[in-house]
Amino acid sequence: MKTISPRKFATLASLPLLYALLIAGTACADEIKVVTSGGFTAAYLELVPQYEGATHNKLVTEFGPSMGTTHNAIPIRLERGEAIDVVIMASSALDDLIKQGKVRAGSRVDLVQSLIGMAVKAGAPRPDISTVEALKHTLLAAKSIAYSDSASGVYLSTELFPKLGIADQIKAKCRKIEADPVGGVVATGEFEIGFQQISELRPVKGIDIVGPLPPGAQKVTVFAAGIPETATHPEAAKALIEWLASPVAHAAIKKSGLVPANFK
Repeated sequence: MKTISPRKFATLASLPLLYALLIAGTACADEIKVVTSGGFTAAYLELVPQYEGATHNKLVTEFGPSMGTTHNAIPIRLERGEAIDVVIMASSALDDLIKQGKVRAGSRVDLVQSLIGMAVKAGAPRPDISTVEALKHTLLAAKSIAYSDSASGVYLSTELFPKLGIADQIKAKCRKIEADPVGGVVATGEFEIGFQQISELRPVKGIDIVGPLPPGAQKVTVFAAGIPETATHPEAAKALIEWLASPVAHAAIKKSGLVPANFK
């Protein structure tokens, strides 16, 4: 039987959660495959060693966007029948997969709330985005604009830019960055400004985060976890998700620029 040290026990959220973790360990669910989208990645990577140390289970982690048609996008992985125990992704995309029968009904657990931010190359002037009007002016003045192929980029290109009445004016200088961090193309100077979840921008070197989108332009995205129908260790997956949603994960979540979904 696998053991969990008393010191580690003290860090976990509740007795029911501890019981679930013990069951996951005794069921020999040694390897739990997780695919997470970028919004939760920084927090998740900090939490992995804590979870593995507390349970002696192994998390096998891969990464992919919540949406899109790239090879590693979570919907595409499940479409081809890839065996995954836990997916962590934008809740709207997760709900679509539940409706399609690819993720187990009732397995969704909200983990965090995420804000969209704007970045420029490190040391570059920081345009004003403090109001909706200022943001509009910045977009019109920018030489080039990058956004992601996932939740934030879909919102910008299909909702915000049309709402601002500038979609046609800025279309030629906008680029959707597929499967890679938007901050990377901003850091190299390939694009003047870039938009993505703040938690995805923070780990990128060579950029400055100007700030979040202003009220009236911002969209809060909830990232949630679910258990695909292809899961080989569903009980261990459930225990992991409960752990990620518990208070033990809050410090890492806040550090990454996210807000715990159940934070009061």
